[in-house]
Amino acid sequence: MTRPQISGNTQVFGIFGYPVRHTLSPQMQNAAFEAIGLEASYLPFEVHPSQLQKALESIMPLGIQGLNITIPHKQNVIPFLDDIDPEAEKIGAVNTIKNDAGRLIGYNTDGKGYIDSLREAGVEPAGKTVILLGAGGAAKGVAVSLIGAGVHEIIIQARRAEAGAALAKHLDHISGHIPITVSPFYPEEWINTDHPILLINTTPLGMSPDDTLPFPASLIKPDWVVSDLIYRPFETPLLLAAKKVGAKPVSGLGMLLHQGARAFEIWTSQKAPVQVMRQALITAFSKG
Repeated sequence: MTRPQISGNTQVFGIFGYPVRHTLSPQMQNAAFEAIGLEASYLPFEVHPSQLQKALESIMPLGIQGLNITIPHKQNVIPFLDDIDPEAEKIGAVNTIKNDAGRLIGYNTDGKGYIDSLREAGVEPAGKTVILLGAGGAAKGVAVSLIGAGVHEIIIQARRAEAGAALAKHLDHISGHIPITVSPFYPEEWINTDHPILLINTTPLGMSPDDTLPFPASLIKPDWVVSDLIYRPFETPLLLAAKKVGAKPVSGLGMLLHQGARAFEIWTSQKAPVQVMRQALITAFSKG
């Protein structure tokens, strides 16, 4: 299919972040628009935190139909929205905005996109003991959706004790009967559970080849599922360590794909062409 030329009828979508030049979302979303024949274009907007309010105020006059929101703006956009989805309200962060007939509605597709990526990899989170590495915004988004997916318990490991405690307190309000605990960052003795373990890295450790592992490789067992939200590199040192002992690795590329697919469906009310979006990401990776 030939991509339509930009015209006065072209719908504009994009992403606000700082920095944002590394993003692969334009390749993924523009391929999706082309696949369904929608005259639309998705652009990256590098928005400094000091300019966030002005950037959000420009959405209406410029006619931008939808946005993704990434670091460091996911929490700071909320006061400027007209409404937010219940999932985003639980998480306390927004990664997707829809211009709904002049009203800005905030959503969060990160957590549900993560659950989609697990299930696509053949991993059902229900009943699992989750070891959650990190206590930032990504950890919160993933944890809220894991609670909704019926995990057995969540054990938070955070280098900053106060961040771990704050996340546990937040999750306690919405977890119902699911135990939420905070453990020492490098446990040696507490990994003793009859439930299958899902280890999730939500920290930046692994983006650089010089990073230390976010979790001791010696503690990973062959029957674990090990998931990393980092998607560059595709196989992080943590995932390579998991493979070495026979554990099941799950790359962060799936979450990137599925959170983007859910955003696409929010904006267009059409089913996302997931395979097209996946191929666009693979092609972008092959180009470095």
